[in-house]
Amino acid sequence: MAHSRARRNPADGRAPVRRVASGLAVLLLLLGALGFVPGVTSHFADLRVAGPGSGARLFGVFQVSVVHNLVHLVLGVAGLVLARTVSGARAFLVGAGAVYLALWLYGLAVDRRDAANALAVNRADSWLHLLLGAAMLALGLLASRRGERR
Repeated sequence: MAHSRARRNPADGRAPVRRVASGLAVLLLLLGALGFVPGVTSHFADLRVAGPGSGARLFGVFQVSVVHNLVHLVLGVAGLVLARTVSGARAFLVGAGAVYLALWLYGLAVDRRDAANALAVNRADSWLHLLLGAAMLALGLLASRRGERR
């Protein structure tokens, strides 16, 4: 029987974990870039470099700042680079998943009106970070476990 890492989709020739990592990396790049687009980001004139004073909201819901958008962009670029290999794709999913879970904890712990809220996160951001982090971490760990079993 073939190794799970060896299974390929005939449509693109990449292992499933690489396709998932690439797809999530593109999603992160899209989220980061859209945070800089007026109209998609409401109250764009209120976008700040960092801090709770940033009144910009991606899709009118998620509070964003320049630094917050850059975090998504950097993780997206890292994901595209790491998704070139199966082990890199797994590392990206686990690592970025851990980063997003840390951002979720940060969002829970920080006073949203305090200067410590440097990334400018709100409750909606925290939920998104929890969902992204849990999904990415689970996908990365499941891909690792499958590869070890076979």
